[in-house]
Amino acid sequence: MQQTLSIIKPDAVKKGVIGKIIDRFESNGLRIAAAKKLQLSQAEAGKFYEVHKERPFYGELVEFMTSGPVVVMVLEGENAVAKNRDLMGATDPKKAEKGTIRADFAESIDANAVHGSDSLENAAIEIAFFFAKKEIC
Repeated sequence: MQQTLSIIKPDAVKKGVIGKIIDRFESNGLRIAAAKKLQLSQAEAGKFYEVHKERPFYGELVEFMTSGPVVVMVLEGENAVAKNRDLMGATDPKKAEKGTIRADFAESIDANAVHGSDSLENAAIEIAFFFAKKEIC
């Protein structure tokens, strides 16, 4: 049993597809162990995406992630990291397989609907960034 972090990004929240995205997770064997809706500050988004600080898209990413509320979740299940990444699809929705979250709900490589941890190690770090242990059921 693994846990991974998922973020429904501001573009998908604004479109009103939170429930549709959560249904994809639950219909594919992932359980919601924790969830909350919040508005990230510039400092929080900057710290969360600090790994990308030297990349040219960092500033735009932080600005986008603070442009509206997000839904952060801990997903739990067998091979949760890989399963979530498969469900999300490629970062560029134009290259994402039909039926993936990004193919169905994202508009661009920047406004790509969801974030998911890319490894178990990063999942643990990302989960701890947003959730106290007592918040995870």
